[in-house]
Amino acid sequence: MARQHWLVKSEPESYSWEKFSKDGGTAWTGVRSFAARIHLRAMKPGDTVLFYHSVTGKEVVGIARVRRGAYPDPTATEGEWSAVDLEPSKALKKPVKLESLKSDPITKDLPLIRQSRLSVMPIAPEAYARILELGE
Repeated sequence: MARQHWLVKSEPESYSWEKFSKDGGTAWTGVRSFAARIHLRAMKPGDTVLFYHSVTGKEVVGIARVRRGAYPDPTATEGEWSAVDLEPSKALKKPVKLESLKSDPITKDLPLIRQSRLSVMPIAPEAYARILELGE
């Protein structure tokens, strides 16, 4: 089965790429959106994940991998929420700004742009490749 590509958003003031890299990975918990939960549950070990700084910066800053697929979110006190474990792969040489994604013909229709509040989303292979290209 082919690997899938994803994007997760984090406010750098809450949990930055630098902290994630220093930690060597994390459990991606606390997601309380039904749409994002569907995406978390579809993530498989080895899938690639773009790490996006939201609110401050608004840019893709690194590449991670899914270490462990979906399991019950230990931070959930009610409801059936899911978490995954992520590990950093590498920082992008050049962060890819939201403005660049909006103006690029390959990435202009990303869920990040169309559904700006969604915190976990799939990324099509051609858009993933283009983001990597822009980040080199």
